[in-house]
Amino acid sequence: MKKVGILTSGGDCQGLNAAIRGLGKALFVDFGRNVEIYGIEDGYRGLIEGNYHKMTSHDFSGIINLGGTILGTSRQPYKLMRVVDENNVDKVQNMKDNYKKMGLDCLVILGGNGTHKTAALLSEEGLNIVTLPKTIDNDVWGTDITFGFQSAVSVAANVLDCLHTTATSHGRIFIIEIMGHKVGWLTLFAGIAGSADAILIPEIPYKVENIARVIDQRSKAGKRFSILAVAEGAISLAESKMSKKELKAKREVENFPSVSYRLAKELGDITGHEIRVTVPGHIQRGGSPCPYDRVLSTRFGAAAARLIRQEKYGYMVAMRNNVIVPVPLKDVAGKLKTVPLDCDVIQTARDIGVSFGD
Repeated sequence: MKKVGILTSGGDCQGLNAAIRGLGKALFVDFGRNVEIYGIEDGYRGLIEGNYHKMTSHDFSGIINLGGTILGTSRQPYKLMRVVDENNVDKVQNMKDNYKKMGLDCLVILGGNGTHKTAALLSEEGLNIVTLPKTIDNDVWGTDITFGFQSAVSVAANVLDCLHTTATSHGRIFIIEIMGHKVGWLTLFAGIAGSADAILIPEIPYKVENIARVIDQRSKAGKRFSILAVAEGAISLAESKMSKKELKAKREVENFPSVSYRLAKELGDITGHEIRVTVPGHIQRGGSPCPYDRVLSTRFGAAAARLIRQEKYGYMVAMRNNVIVPVPLKDVAGKLKTVPLDCDVIQTARDIGVSFGD
């Protein structure tokens, strides 16, 4: 009897249930009645506290188009994993104990960067681990794409489409703040798909004067509006030269809700235009996965089942050059996949006249 646990950790995204389905269905095809699958509730917290339930084939039906995660999720900071809390709970030991209590042969973990750090830790502690890369940020190292990304691009691009009509009608400048604290993949792709006039991402520090120049040039050309796609982690050139402590102090003094509101104030002062800010926030994580993510998630889930059949543990399932491949967890954990400054997508945006504020 093969016993497999599944958990989803960190922020939710589209495609989690499709990946769970792909894994479950493939395991039942591979092992038939000789497999037991346990759903661990609310991510690592469920593994720490011992909250789980046995899943049946019915649990994997009708969920490919369902957003969120049927197992629930939570954020458990990696830096606190080895810290014994006030209730004297040794989180790592508890996870190991509950893994053994369930009699698991393998634990499949679906998550992003922080999740993979803990997954690598558990692998080093002797547990059989396979992971799947999920995040709308597409910033997991070792894979060309994560599931959830394309769905979030579709949501953000749709917001940009909607803003175009009202911006055109009223002759306004709109800033849409797109998720992405540390990397700009989502803002870059959504910005191009949604025909943004400027795209600001964390990898390319901007100068507000350069953005103002774009707005003025469009105005002089008879274009009554401008659309700016701004990553929530975008920083100015001056800020990029500050230490974390200096940057935190600066933002506390400014007291703006986010970078977009500060940028709106600065651009308004320079250009004299009316600037509006739209923050779609967690809408970008929600709703049904797009068809691409449904297929990708299913491929990842089925590939995880193959690794389990081969008893090949300590790997993340990844896509490279449109081929599903296993990547060693130790090579993935702790690494961030940022947008390369010389990548073709950035060059494409520049070729069609998009400004990055640099």
